[in-house]
Amino acid sequence: MGRTVPAFRPALEREIESWKDFKRALRPEDKKIFDKLMNHARIHADAGSLSARTMLSEVLFFSIAIEQEKKIDLLEKRIKELEKIIKKIE
Repeated sequence: MGRTVPAFRPALEREIESWKDFKRALRPEDKKIFDKLMNHARIHADAGSLSARTMLSEVLFFSIAIEQEKKIDLLEKRIKELEKIIKKIE
């Protein structure tokens, strides 16, 4: 039996490639951030392959959101730690 759904990783790479004109129009510093965000999607490719979503962009953007949320959580923890240190000093 043949596959009814194309392999996810190559499909994800095609989706990322489809954003090349958008990336080209970005400022140089923003291009680096764009690449970083696309790498977030690649990190979650295994989960994306199991999601059976018909729109790859949904997986792409949700993967980015997950990684950004992890970063926010980390920064919030660091802020709380620094606030504790400052209170001890005061």
